[in-house]
Amino acid sequence: MRQYLISVWTILDPFYYKFTRLTYLKDCETAENIFRVRLTKYKGREIMLSDGTRISKNDVLVKIHLHNVKLLTDLYPLKSEIRKAKHIFQQVQRSLPGIDEYIQRHKRSNEIKGIIGITTLCTGSDRLGFEVFSLSHPVYKWLKWVTFLPITLLSASNLSFKKLVDKSQPGYLLMSTEKLSKWYKK
Repeated sequence: MRQYLISVWTILDPFYYKFTRLTYLKDCETAENIFRVRLTKYKGREIMLSDGTRISKNDVLVKIHLHNVKLLTDLYPLKSEIRKAKHIFQQVQRSLPGIDEYIQRHKRSNEIKGIIGITTLCTGSDRLGFEVFSLSHPVYKWLKWVTFLPITLLSASNLSFKKLVDKSQPGYLLMSTEKLSKWYKK
């Protein structure tokens, strides 16, 4: 059943890609990148990052989206939750230099303050250089949790309701462009 759902998602993914205005990082010199990106204007509360970068309303950020269908396909044969987490960590780590390269080459690179993503995979993200911030609006937080639910259910080998509620709370992942370059510049 799980493989069937992933196959259906694979068919629907190009439509999602088109409607969300995402961009593949194919012109970057990195190997296959697990992210798809687009520029966005930040609409949340003001945030101060640990390196002193202030993210305010309407600041230009690169929104990063994990290529979930590809990731789920890669995770499907893995049974261990530890191996799955390690695979995701390595894919993200391998892909972040491509994000830095994308920003450096972008015509609006001097306006881009950082990268942002929304995920339930917050554990260990600090080891990649991200800072985690909670979603403050309860309706938006609930909506994001519901949209991440299929991904969570398809990727988990064994998941209890308690783990589902406790461990899968969405949060913002943010990193300044300065920190990204410092950690991931080629």
